[in-house]
Amino acid sequence: RVRFFYLEKIVMARKISVRRYAQAIFDLGMEKERLDCWRSDMEKVVHLGRDATVAAYFRNPKVHFEDKARLLAEILADIDPVVLNMIYLLLTKGRLDMLADIADEYQRLLDSHYGIEQAEVTTAVPLDDEAKLKLSHHLGDIVGKKIVLKLKVDPSIIGGFVAGVAGKLIDGSTRGKLAALKREMA
Repeated sequence: RVRFFYLEKIVMARKISVRRYAQAIFDLGMEKERLDCWRSDMEKVVHLGRDATVAAYFRNPKVHFEDKARLLAEILADIDPVVLNMIYLLLTKGRLDMLADIADEYQRLLDSHYGIEQAEVTTAVPLDDEAKLKLSHHLGDIVGKKIVLKLKVDPSIIGGFVAGVAGKLIDGSTRGKLAALKREMA
């Protein structure tokens, strides 16, 4: 029980750190009018971090910071110096593994700034482009924002969809309707 509490504290501290880094880079991006440019820079860095060999190199304590920084500067020569400085900061603090989470949080802040909401949608079958567009507009009408869909397929919902958007759960699945009918009849 104590171990679980301790792990929960670590996870919360990490989330707070991620939010702080993302908010700082977002605020600087607003100030310098570089929000969209920095989004693509962050994507490049996250892509680089997904390479297992590169990630192992940067985690290696035997490699000096100067060597890591030199390699980063060579590989990421085309990104904005402010974003590169954030990466150096994460590297010095041993938090480079947080970069993907920071990039995700930055994207969330950017979407919010532009009035876009992400919806995690589960359907029983894959949707074609027309169905995706209709569903996106339908959910957008419900929450009053432009919707970007993150789709997942789960045949167990039988039909319809289940969507998590703007802190709401919208269950339009056949499985959900059958469960509601069962509760009503009982």
